[in-house]
Amino acid sequence: MAPGGNRGWLLRLVIAFGFAQGAVSMARPAVSYRALALGADERAVGVIAGVYALLPLFVAVPLGRRTDRGRCAPLLPAGVVLISGGCALSGIAGSLGTMALWSGVMGLGHLCFVIGAQSLVARQSAPHEQDRNFGHFAIGASLGQLAGPVAAGALIGADMARTSAFALLAAGAGGALALTSLWRTELPAVPASRTAPGARVPVRGILRARGVPAGILVSLAVLSATDILTAYLPVLGEHRGIDPAVVGLLLSLRAAATIACRLVLTPLLRLLGRTALLTVTCLLAALLCAGVAVPVPVWALALVLAALGFCLGVGQPLSMTTVVQAAPAGARSTALALRLTGNRLGQAAAPAGAGLIAGVAGVAAPFVTLGALLLLSSGVALSTPSGPAEDRPPGRKGSRARPRCRTTR
Repeated sequence: MAPGGNRGWLLRLVIAFGFAQGAVSMARPAVSYRALALGADERAVGVIAGVYALLPLFVAVPLGRRTDRGRCAPLLPAGVVLISGGCALSGIAGSLGTMALWSGVMGLGHLCFVIGAQSLVARQSAPHEQDRNFGHFAIGASLGQLAGPVAAGALIGADMARTSAFALLAAGAGGALALTSLWRTELPAVPASRTAPGARVPVRGILRARGVPAGILVSLAVLSATDILTAYLPVLGEHRGIDPAVVGLLLSLRAAATIACRLVLTPLLRLLGRTALLTVTCLLAALLCAGVAVPVPVWALALVLAALGFCLGVGQPLSMTTVVQAAPAGARSTALALRLTGNRLGQAAAPAGAGLIAGVAGVAAPFVTLGALLLLSSGVALSTPSGPAEDRPPGRKGSRARPRCRTTR
């Protein structure tokens, strides 16, 4: 079977990712509200949100190496178990330190799931299908980001300590539903594409490939923006007197706009090309993210978040394709793991940094900082390759044609 010939595996993967991401997206604002109920200030909320990314930093590259040489599918149920367990145990935690620990377990589970799932998409998609398939895969994340905050906002009420705990337990139960869709996601012939023993590509060699650093930075900036919105919009809402249910709707509106973007990603790519599309959307996202800091009515904030969500929808799937197509054929899972390591560095540093900035300059200041980061990423996006490595002319460092994983179906 030709790569991409049967996309039932992709649909099942999107459904599972929707449940897993929904659990995380429901849990993260609930963790912020529960931390506030336990007496946390803005700095403590930032630290707890940052720990979510800390544990994955140490295992991303080893997991990528293992996936380059083996199967991807076993990482998926392992990730779901860790996500669900981290959510549920955060709900019964009675101290900020324990909450931070289980938040880290949740992040580790999310990393396992995403490395396995992204590697499946890279292996089982032909080069010309990767933008589309990564875009469809990312819809699963957007669906989870749409449903999760609404569910959290609906469950969290005046008794913030009790209701946020219940929301975290519900997130754990919802995440476990991802297990029902994890069947036949890895096609039988995929093991033929594994790297032969001894073909290990050094990390430095992967990072020197043209397009990989740019893809990592764009992904880091876009994910940091999404992460700070999820973790800090509740704090901003508290300061502006916005009800938690409304905050949940605002976060879901942002996610809905991201879904809309990914549904029209293919025609946008035909119109502008990958490099121009990444550059323009990162630039617009920078302006809109800074606009969140402006004290405007809720309806105006909703418009800003909808436009921001649409712009942020481009960065993640296209940065996946950029990294996969720029990396050596035998190290694509490792390259994706390096991209995720960059994401987690951003997720660890951005919330903690945002907490420090918020403590000094106010809760709106982190959004201005994110705007500056996105502005930088728009400049870096100009250096991303506009097509598959196989289509770029030889003779330039990192641009020579590389064979795809040999897969016989």
